[in-house]
Amino acid sequence: MTADQEVVPSQFFAHESMRTSQQEMIADGIEALSEKGSLLAAAPTGIGKTAAALASALEVVNSVHDFLHKPKILFMTGRQSQHKIVVETVRQINSNLPREAPRVKLVDIIGREGMCESVDKSTGKCSCEEDIVEESRKDRRSDLRDKILEEPRHVGWSVKFSRQKKICAWATARSAVKYADILVCDYNHVFIEGIRESSLPAMGVELEDSILIVDEAHNLPDRIRKGLERRITYKVFRRALSDVQEYRGNLEKTAKQLDIESVHGLSDAIMLEKQIKALSSDGSLRSWFDGKQTETEASNRDDLRIETGEFLDIVAGVLQGIGEDGDSEGESLIKRMNSALLSVKIEEDESLDEDEENDCIRLAEILQICIGYRNSPALALVFDRIGDENRITSHLLDPGVIGRPIFEKSAGSILMSGTLFPPDMYSDILGIPNGNTICKEYESGFPPENRPVLIASDVTSKYTEREASYGSIRSHIQSVLEKTNGNVAVFAPSYAMLDRIREGIYTFGKLEKVESRRMSKNEIERDIASLYEMRAMGRETVLFGVLRGKLSEGIDYSGNILNAVVCVGLPFPPPSARQDALLEYYTRRFGSRSKAWKYANLQPAVNSVLQALGRPIRNAEDKAIVLLLEKRLLENRISDCMPKSMHTHQTTSPSRTSKWVERFFEMS
Repeated sequence: MTADQEVVPSQFFAHESMRTSQQEMIADGIEALSEKGSLLAAAPTGIGKTAAALASALEVVNSVHDFLHKPKILFMTGRQSQHKIVVETVRQINSNLPREAPRVKLVDIIGREGMCESVDKSTGKCSCEEDIVEESRKDRRSDLRDKILEEPRHVGWSVKFSRQKKICAWATARSAVKYADILVCDYNHVFIEGIRESSLPAMGVELEDSILIVDEAHNLPDRIRKGLERRITYKVFRRALSDVQEYRGNLEKTAKQLDIESVHGLSDAIMLEKQIKALSSDGSLRSWFDGKQTETEASNRDDLRIETGEFLDIVAGVLQGIGEDGDSEGESLIKRMNSALLSVKIEEDESLDEDEENDCIRLAEILQICIGYRNSPALALVFDRIGDENRITSHLLDPGVIGRPIFEKSAGSILMSGTLFPPDMYSDILGIPNGNTICKEYESGFPPENRPVLIASDVTSKYTEREASYGSIRSHIQSVLEKTNGNVAVFAPSYAMLDRIREGIYTFGKLEKVESRRMSKNEIERDIASLYEMRAMGRETVLFGVLRGKLSEGIDYSGNILNAVVCVGLPFPPPSARQDALLEYYTRRFGSRSKAWKYANLQPAVNSVLQALGRPIRNAEDKAIVLLLEKRLLENRISDCMPKSMHTHQTTSPSRTSKWVERFFEMS
């Protein structure tokens, strides 16, 4: 925003006063959305980006006088804590509106499994309304829908109320969306095709009439990629056969009970059983898997990229000649088999691990993905070995093939995150149209002295120099542990490095909490809760975790519970067939090897550090010191990947670090 620009205070702003960065973000949001464009905002935590995004979106929505095409705001976030923040912000907006102005209506939803008491996976039906007669069901749903729209309510309230009244919160909330101004939901409702096609029309939402607000948007590329990530092993064919045989047996039993020759779907099930039996026992498919294993071993790599068409051809070759359709083209055979696989319904065994469930669907989905991207370089199939099993994984390289048509079709979008940096990179990766797009980094407005960032010039996680750095890395960390009055978080680039760093480290009486690979959500919540409990008892804690891990991203360490953060190294992705394919694809797409390297490797590694160092400062009053143990961050090509607004200082040794930390807490 230039000096001569004036921002008219939004009637939809939730607070009494605006920070400068909020004024800029609201003005930029209105400018972009008014032209059905996009704002990509690198907005640090604490500037109030949720309030700014909602204010600009509501201003634009309420400037549209065509009621039939008045945009609906879809606020997407992957965190339950952010759902609550949006609900509270809209409540505050409503309380500030003039008495005669209509209130903003909001519906908050999460996945069906989180809203219904139980869902039968084979039928798709829930148990929420068992034994409720139709007339009562309609009345109860109507009553709940009115209460949801009466004032902004968190999804937790809707679930609790619905269970008391024996009504389905999920179905009722979906029916309320068409009467709402704002829908708060997960990214999947828009960016996963199957969910979008079944969800948005059912809620009366048209993408063309929707303004998209994406919170924590730095996660969006990977969330889109995961939507097309599927894995199968050779065992999947055998387990799918077992499911098909159970399904066929159930249909035959039904026919016998009804005393009829056949029931709907039985002939398809019999054909499907023949096809899957062939796939699970065919020597050519097994030989193909074994051949890929031999190729992988010969390459001295852990994995191997395979051609999508090659995999489809070997599957189609097995199906050729089975049944009446045996002479059909291979792809048509696979499509018909997929349709039959998706219709298989069996009783789910809840004792099985997730990886052992839904093998018919798992097989159909990866085959569908391969068919859809057979001739596209945007998909990579990777062969590797997990335990004693050969495995194939599909990887979407370009989230823009999904994102571009969505952003083009929508009525505008705001993407925001503290680490959406640089925003123009995310615009490129997500395929956001260049016209009417604003990419901007906003100042936090927080005093820089509240979070000094030290970069050590004497250590690195670079593989060739790592071993020589371990001693100094431990000494730097111990300097922070000794001089910090409060809790410390230490994040390493990998679990292996974390274990090495912790060897023999002295914590000066601080209680240790260590992240593990298989940490559950409940375990994480307990460890975070213990920080507050221990502080209340006068005890200090050191958290040991990994960059890109469970403790370094997506957690709000509120109340200034962290007083220091140490980030070790740069977590570059390890060499892999998938990473090679991504680098090759980006080089072709962006026409530059250096840009491809930045987008595929360098910037994601730097951004994971930015995510971690942002954990302790959640508002203007918080204070914490940050130490980055990686001398490569001082190199121009890497320092250019960090926000210009970040004020950094250099430390040359553990003793200098000790003095920096001691001085910081003396002045705090």
